[in-house]
Amino acid sequence: MTIRGVVYDLDGTLVDSGLDFPAIRREMGLPDGVLILEALAEVPQGERLDHCLRVLARHEHEAAERATIMPGAAQLVAHLEAKKIPQAIFTRNSRRCSTRMLERVGLTFSWVLCREDGPPKPHPAGLLKLCEIWRVEPADVLFMGDFLHDIHAGRAAGVRTVLFAPGNLPHYAPLADFCISSFAEAERLIDRLNSPEN
Repeated sequence: MTIRGVVYDLDGTLVDSGLDFPAIRREMGLPDGVLILEALAEVPQGERLDHCLRVLARHEHEAAERATIMPGAAQLVAHLEAKKIPQAIFTRNSRRCSTRMLERVGLTFSWVLCREDGPPKPHPAGLLKLCEIWRVEPADVLFMGDFLHDIHAGRAAGVRTVLFAPGNLPHYAPLADFCISSFAEAERLIDRLNSPEN
């Protein structure tokens, strides 16, 4: 296995914004635990959908304005840039929110796939699109994220999944190919996978 591309989730992985999903669901009148984007796809056009979209846009705007970079994230991105390994973002956030978050934390990526670009995670389309752009096999790509959506998307695409869990490991951790608690660990993992002895 050689790592020829790395894809990151954004919020909760490279950046921390404190986006409050339970609060968003409450304001929208959605049940606890439902997937917000999927629930909104079932709401017919009209006042309720417009209200829900305004709620989501406001929460994402506020989150983007308080986003901070995760410790070690900039160093990992720079390390992989130096090794000429392509990197991208695949997020369920809006393009406006994602762009502002990246501006605030000083990260730049050539490829940032947001929910406007295709089916959101856990659908694998974004990952497969990046593999096609990079002309690499999915098995040679790592997808790094902090949530079950990321693991499901990665597994469906055939890419290797890395669960970023700086705290306690969640119950779904065994589904990931690798688990890391810091970006320094991620750097070592990628270097090990790309070492000639591997």
